Amino acid sequence: MASYTKFEYFNFTFPRPFVAHIEVNRASKMNAWIEPMWHTLKKIFDQLSEDPQVRAVILSGAGEKAFTAGLDVHEASTQGITTRNLKSDPARRAVYIRRHLLEFQSCLTTVEKCEKPVIIIMHGITIGLGIDLASCCDIRICTEDVMFAVKEVDIGLAADVGTLTRLPKIVGNYGWVKEVCLTARYFGAQEAMQVGFVGRLKVAELLASKSPVAVQSTKELLNFSRDHTIEDGLRYTGIWNSVAVQATDVQEAMLSGLQKRIPKFEKL
Repeated sequence: MASYTKFEYFNFTFPRPFVAHIEVNRASKMNAWIEPMWHTLKKIFDQLSEDPQVRAVILSGAGEKAFTAGLDVHEASTQGITTRNLKSDPARRAVYIRRHLLEFQSCLTTVEKCEKPVIIIMHGITIGLGIDLASCCDIRICTEDVMFAVKEVDIGLAADVGTLTRLPKIVGNYGWVKEVCLTARYFGAQEAMQVGFVGRLKVAELLASKSPVAVQSTKELLNFSRDHTIEDGLRYTGIWNSVAVQATDVQEAMLSGLQKRIPKFEKL
């Protein structure tokens, strides 16, 4: 745990065995994100992904008002990418901005690529970057007071770090996605649950009790199959499981069921 206490803007606890809890900690600014935060996020999830002491990750926000108010608009307008390289011609500025956006996208994608399942718990204001981040997580949970919005059109741009790509695949309803993205309107917990964006159960401890080989394999295969054909998914699953089924976890899981005891799995 000591190695996780050095990151600015994030708190760490380990509330249950093999469960890591990360809390975005900029509550005085409603957890609005500035550039150093998303670079730090990548470092954190790169480390969590390879940590054998972690089998499930919870992500939440500090303070009572918001999970996040999204991107810190003041910081972006005064120190952001559009304020840099102003002496360059439009083509060079465009290259510079594109590289910056791709880096930003990559930092958030690290959450999706984390080998461990990531559960996000959202409350209060959860807009803009909050939706981008939630869309990278495996399981989304929210409180009754949550207020969601894909807010980017209200600041004059299209969402550009993941929502427009991931959200339609999560809920499977392009009409609803287009409506909330084009209008930037708020929607609450009940609507989010109805369309399948969030669920009800808190499952981190349950996930951490399962075989880490099985859980991490399942996440990898689901993410791969989402973006490929059925045939590709079946082929990849066959190749993956030809190795994974040789894990001692399979025998341990079966024996523990027969012997009516809690299984014990090696770290991964």
